[in-house]
Amino acid sequence: MLAESNERKLITRHLLAGDRAAINEAAAWLSRGYPVVFPTDTVYGVGVLPFDAAAINHLYVLKGRPASKGIPVLLADTSDLFKVAATISPMAQRLIERFWPGPLTLIVPRVAGLPDAISPNGNIAVRLPDHAVARALIHEAGGAVATTSANLSGYEPALNGADALAALQGAVAAVLDDGPTPGDRPSTIVDCSGARPFVVREGPLSADDLGLKEGSRV
Repeated sequence: MLAESNERKLITRHLLAGDRAAINEAAAWLSRGYPVVFPTDTVYGVGVLPFDAAAINHLYVLKGRPASKGIPVLLADTSDLFKVAATISPMAQRLIERFWPGPLTLIVPRVAGLPDAISPNGNIAVRLPDHAVARALIHEAGGAVATTSANLSGYEPALNGADALAALQGAVAAVLDDGPTPGDRPSTIVDCSGARPFVVREGPLSADDLGLKEGSRV
């Protein structure tokens, strides 16, 4: 299916999130290997299934995203964490208990079965969004969706369905529209893959909020 979508533009479906059938349709597109846009508690995201290597590679292409950045994974529930994470440190567990669901992404060691393309090293960025529609879609899709912001690389993230549709129409199978996002900027990222966790990007949660030292770059 993805080879076909690379040759011609997709007819992007505009789905209203208030309809449960719309969530089911969006999940069906994901299961067939197509990218789908959906709302989160921070910004709109565009996602594919994390174990689908062809879909992951296609997501980089449609975004114009450098492969060095990797693609985070959003979860439906904390019980889905070990579908993509190999281990969780005690500090990561404490952050999860305090700040999930919410705008906090954690970098942790990844499971062996994930495609190499999803990140440039042996880690994975994971988050549990505080958004009912996002979590319903992710649950319907199997509990985990590899997701990056719904915009072309270098442009501002979409904060509503209309902007996401304008940015990616013809490049994604569907836009699941739930109106404006509750937040207005991407999540805070904390690297928990080593001995000392540190903030690599401040978002809605500051380094002071987390009690951690901010790193120099993402």
